[in-house]
Amino acid sequence: MRDVATVGLDIAKQVFQAHGADASGETLFNIRIKREELLDFFRNLHPCRIGIETCATSYFWGRQLSELGHEVRLINSSYVTPFVKRGKTDANDAEAINIALNQKTMRFVPVKTLDQQAAVTIFKTRSLFISQRTQLVNALRGHLAEAGLIAARGIRNAHKLVKLMDSATDTTLPAVTKQALADVSEQILRLDDLVMKLDKEIERRAAGDQDARRLLTIPGVGPKTAMCVVATVPDIRRFPSARHFSSWLGLTPRTHSSGGRSVLGRITKMGNFELRSMLYLGASALLARTSKTPLGLWAARLRARRPHKIAAIAVANRIARIIWALLTKGEIYDHIDVHSAVSIPDNQSGFG
Repeated sequence: MRDVATVGLDIAKQVFQAHGADASGETLFNIRIKREELLDFFRNLHPCRIGIETCATSYFWGRQLSELGHEVRLINSSYVTPFVKRGKTDANDAEAINIALNQKTMRFVPVKTLDQQAAVTIFKTRSLFISQRTQLVNALRGHLAEAGLIAARGIRNAHKLVKLMDSATDTTLPAVTKQALADVSEQILRLDDLVMKLDKEIERRAAGDQDARRLLTIPGVGPKTAMCVVATVPDIRRFPSARHFSSWLGLTPRTHSSGGRSVLGRITKMGNFELRSMLYLGASALLARTSKTPLGLWAARLRARRPHKIAAIAVANRIARIIWALLTKGEIYDHIDVHSAVSIPDNQSGFG
């Protein structure tokens, strides 16, 4: 099969679909392959370009096929959908992947190494624990509210709920209810310890990573944000400009243009949700305190004329652009040099 130039591979758990085409795009085969036979099939195939949708195990198969000498390119599933013909079948999906693979303007996702995936796993695990902790705190709050026991909202006030529960009499909170909720409170404390453990690991990694230390010089960027950037964006130079990076994060306004008239809407919220959230929280913290840095002064002027959330998004957008500038140039943020803040005029921030 030396004529095979591209292969669209629709991956699954046990049965895969491969669509092969020559250099002109003519279909050569569209076959099913069992999981245990997949590597042998591509091992006997002349090195070619393989397209895979980004989904579960796509990084694993990307690494495996790359080791066989093939050029693997991952494609976001939303970019493949327009090329699917009529009904959704494995054969149609594999063909659509192959067609999308040959588009000159197609954007691809780089294959992560095992170490890069390991770094991302820390943040995914931390997010899972935080989500579970929030569910437990809300459950505890709801059950105690039925007994007239309430405390201020927020995860920081969870310990107040536990104290209310422990101090409640049997006439206020039945013993059976208290015993059940005690297990909930123990689980909350356990998750607190697990989150704290992961936070320490993230801080340790940030202290030992050169790029992370460079990002820590930016106001509003802490160890978690810095390491999240390093883990989720292994090669920031693939973004042509700072705007491309902030747009990938979903921090730029959604545009609707027609007839020469352009309307800016809310931010797109595309890209990595966790990194975007961390940048927003860092921007909110920067707005809440007085900072004499160029970025802090610009944020204060913006906050004086715009609502808090709009200002926070604009500041997060600007922090993202500074991150791109520092990582591509290999520099640190200069708190004195105004130009190091990737200066944007007040009326050209994209958020009015």
